[in-house]
Amino acid sequence: MITEEFNSTIDSWIEQLDYYGFPQLRAKPSESAWSLGQVYMHLIESTAHFFEEARRCLSSNDHEHEEASPSAKKMFDNNELPDILIEGPASNRNTPQPDSKDQLIDGLMKLKAELNSLGALMSATEFRGKTKHPGLRYFGAHDWLLFAEMHFRHHLRQKRRIDDFLSASADRS
Repeated sequence: MITEEFNSTIDSWIEQLDYYGFPQLRAKPSESAWSLGQVYMHLIESTAHFFEEARRCLSSNDHEHEEASPSAKKMFDNNELPDILIEGPASNRNTPQPDSKDQLIDGLMKLKAELNSLGALMSATEFRGKTKHPGLRYFGAHDWLLFAEMHFRHHLRQKRRIDDFLSASADRS
């Protein structure tokens, strides 16, 4: 079930925080790149939005017959986002640095609580509405959760690039 897989994914991101000092979480590979802390902040903020969309789907039958785009269906079939650098909306440039490691842990724990609440609601409700993703057309609640989990895994690639930067920086010290 998606909630079990997603809980495991979030747990992994929480556990990984043990390997970083707070200065490392705020270190940016370049002026235009995100720090690892900003990646975490992005995941927390965007996933909260995806969960809001899922909750909206579970409160009505609006757009229940609409479909996801062919590219979204392919992503869901492959259970992953494409292995490409995706230029997000301009608002991504405003992704804040975290104030503390605890802020990241608290944000991820709140996501887990919301995820488990949504999982229970999905099995208890008769509503099967859909809401519109800005580029991939219509998603139901289950689709939003799948998309959110795939989004976390997609950012593992970015995390590896930042880890390489941090390792190289430590080697130069």
